Amino acid sequence: MSDTSTPVIASAAVEGSFDAEGNYTPRQITFDDLGMSFADAIDGTLVTVEDGQLVNGIVVKIDRDEVLLDIGYKSEGVILARELSIRNDVNPADIVKLGEQIEALVLQKEDKEGRLLLSKKRAQYERAWGTIERVKEEDGVVEGPVIEVVKGGLIVDIGLRGFLPASLVELRRVRDLAPYVGKIVQAKIIELDKNRNNVVLSRRAYLEETQKESRDSFLTNLKPGEIREGVVSSVVSFGAFVDLGGMDGLIHVSELSWKHVDHPGTVVAVGDPVTVQVLDVDFDRERISLSLKATQQDPWQEFAGSHEVGQLVYGRVTKLVQFGGFVQVGDGIEGLVHISEMSTHHVDSPEQVVTPGEELWVKIIDLDLARRRISLSIKQAAEGGELAQEYREHFEVDEHGNWTAGADDSERESAWAEYFQEGGEAPAGEARAGEAPAGEAPAGESAVVEASAAEAEAEAEAPVVQDVPSA
Repeated sequence: MSDTSTPVIASAAVEGSFDAEGNYTPRQITFDDLGMSFADAIDGTLVTVEDGQLVNGIVVKIDRDEVLLDIGYKSEGVILARELSIRNDVNPADIVKLGEQIEALVLQKEDKEGRLLLSKKRAQYERAWGTIERVKEEDGVVEGPVIEVVKGGLIVDIGLRGFLPASLVELRRVRDLAPYVGKIVQAKIIELDKNRNNVVLSRRAYLEETQKESRDSFLTNLKPGEIREGVVSSVVSFGAFVDLGGMDGLIHVSELSWKHVDHPGTVVAVGDPVTVQVLDVDFDRERISLSLKATQQDPWQEFAGSHEVGQLVYGRVTKLVQFGGFVQVGDGIEGLVHISEMSTHHVDSPEQVVTPGEELWVKIIDLDLARRRISLSIKQAAEGGELAQEYREHFEVDEHGNWTAGADDSERESAWAEYFQEGGEAPAGEARAGEAPAGEAPAGESAVVEASAAEAEAEAEAPVVQDVPSA
């Protein structure tokens, strides 16, 4: 008997058998535990997807420009970086984490590269739209962080990109929107269009609703004629808004100054403290009208109180028109010299006598405070008269205010120099085109123009120069 072990041959029932001719017969399968073909069994372990379908999966890879998501399909789904979030230019690693389960929407079952394209952002849109539509129907409030400043307003993350116009961010218009980025804001939905993927929000509507009681109380306690302190909150083309400590009021451009104002920005700036008078309170529209100039001295009242008809004043020609010229005789005060009051001679055009920017003496011949009009005369100023009070200390005058000094040029020039040095209308010693040298007094004699008969006939064509009465 040999010690060598004989190999054990498995029974035919386990491994099959060979016949006498050496042909192999496999064992018979007695139990079908699949119930289907092997191919069908494999396909049964994979999910089926269609374009537009919402799926869930696990993040298995994060790259700089894409994320791979295992949704149980034959290949991982690809989410491009731009499809991860409603925010622009995001880092995928800041949005998702490895192993995190997220929801995505199937954009394309198979692109030209054979990839399954997914979108986390679109899935978020689909879920958010249902919520947003319900909030709109119920006139509710949405809340979310401000994620971006765009042209004309802000973008708020409310599950989708909600647009908040700059004019609706606060109760008053806000110029600098940058500080709002990152802040959580509440807003009402005022426009909704799913087809255009458009949602317009209003934070102002939310604030008006929540602050209505305090606003009503503020308006009730505000009376026309009151003087209030405030801070300029916004400057626009038609005026300036002032924060009164509870609500904003509007100073119309016409109420900013007694002078003409080309743009409100030349008078006030955002942040300026101002004292204003309440002109009107509109309870129905919740609007407050204010005036800045009402709290300031009216230059017309001041001028009328210190000047009389018949007095001589010094001014600057500001504008020429067909019927005459305007002369500024005070701060914000302009009077009209009619063409008939420009010279003792006939004048066809104001340009024959004066030019814009020229400074000269004029006489007040009419002062209408109610209509805020002053009529002036150059030719009557040449005849002399009473000096206005502000000039008398600089010239020798009689008890009626008429200049009485002699004809000594050095004496008159000295008087003018003193006047200019103390803050008069022009630099000391400056001579201007079309006027007498500084130092001539409005003593009263107009220049004598000697002309021949031929010169008289050509007078209408030649410029007539009117000597300026000066001191």
